[in-house]
Amino acid sequence: MRFDDAIQRLERGLASPLPGPAAQDWLAPIPRREWPAGLNPARIRNAAGLLLLFPERDLAHIVLTVRAGTLGRHSGQVSLPGGVIEPGESFEHAALREAHEEVALASEGVRVLGALTPLDIPVSGFRLHPIVAAIGARPILAAADGEVAKILTVAIDDLLADRHFRSTERQLEGRPRTVPLFHLQGEEIWGATAMVLAEFLALLGWTPTIAR
Repeated sequence: MRFDDAIQRLERGLASPLPGPAAQDWLAPIPRREWPAGLNPARIRNAAGLLLLFPERDLAHIVLTVRAGTLGRHSGQVSLPGGVIEPGESFEHAALREAHEEVALASEGVRVLGALTPLDIPVSGFRLHPIVAAIGARPILAAADGEVAKILTVAIDDLLADRHFRSTERQLEGRPRTVPLFHLQGEEIWGATAMVLAEFLALLGWTPTIAR
C-alpha cells in the first residue's frame, strides 16, 4: 500500500466512528481475557503506545519493537513503542516520549493523525491508548538497552497478506486458548499488539480470513 494512500485512508477513518472492540476482537485470544470481578477501576493504569507510519520506496511501513527478555510478563513479545502515562501528560505526548526513550525517535516531523480505541489489558492491569502518527521519511532509530531487544519495520502490505496470518492453540494462564496472530520476520505478533493492529488495519479496509 502506498504511503500517501494509507495516510488518506487513516485520516478519513480516524475522523469517523471507529470500528472499536468489534475489530479488536478479530485478533483477541479466545476466550478473551476480562477484568477480575469487583476490580476497582482506579487500579487500572493508563499507558500509551505509538503506531508510527513511514514510507520506504513509497510503501507504507510501521515501527514495532521486540521487548527485552528481562521485562517480566510481556518480555520477548512484539509491542508498540510505549509505556505508562505520567501525571498531567496527554496520551499523545506520552506515546511520543516513550517512543523517544525506547527507539530514539525524534519528534521533529512526526504528525499525530489521531487515536484508536483504548484497549484494556487485564493480564497486566493496563488500559492502552494507541496513537497513530506519521513521518515523511524512514526515521533513524536505535533500540534502548534493557528495554528493546529489536526494532521491527513492517510493511503494511505484509500485514494485509493472508500468508502471514494464522491461528494457533496455546496455554495461557493455565487454560487453552485459540490465538490469532501475524507471523513476520521470525516473530509472532499476537495479544494486545495484534488487537490494536486489527483496528488499525480495519481502517485500511482489512478483514482477516478467520474474522468472527
